[in-house]
Amino acid sequence: MPTTPEMSMDMTTVGDTGLLDTLQHEVAVFARRAEQTRLGGVGQVRNSMDRAAYLLLNRLDNEGPMGVKALAASMGIDSSTVTRQVAPLVDSGLVKRTSHPEDGRAVVLQLSPRGLSRLEEVRSSRRQLMAELTDDWAPEEREQFCTLLTRFNSALSARMSVQGVPSPEQPPTA
Repeated sequence: MPTTPEMSMDMTTVGDTGLLDTLQHEVAVFARRAEQTRLGGVGQVRNSMDRAAYLLLNRLDNEGPMGVKALAASMGIDSSTVTRQVAPLVDSGLVKRTSHPEDGRAVVLQLSPRGLSRLEEVRSSRRQLMAELTDDWAPEEREQFCTLLTRFNSALSARMSVQGVPSPEQPPTA
């Protein structure tokens, strides 16, 4: 059921503030744990790719080669941030910079074969971690958690865009 700002206000003032306190605390703990581990996965691959690199490589893999401005827009960050974050990926051979076929002055960023291989290693490690963390969950619980987490992240993105703050990375499409 959709909520209006008035309903949300009512929920925080009249509703179950204990539940909301628990929710905000658990989100804070999750954010800390996720940052501490970077949800990096297991084995040697664990913690070997920072969040920005993972999100950029993932976006290039899902959406294909694109310019800096398009990549920045699709991720909800500014071009200077993308340029800064992509530089070490280019230096390490994970991303290739090429000239735009129609405008030689423009730069196109593309996942390199090495970048795709590295991304697949990290994805595999992270999938293994997610499997271990949710090993005792029913498949329906995993699906429900994904649905609710996606919904929560979408609500955060929508709120941030209304406030003029660039939105965070959206989940990849399957």
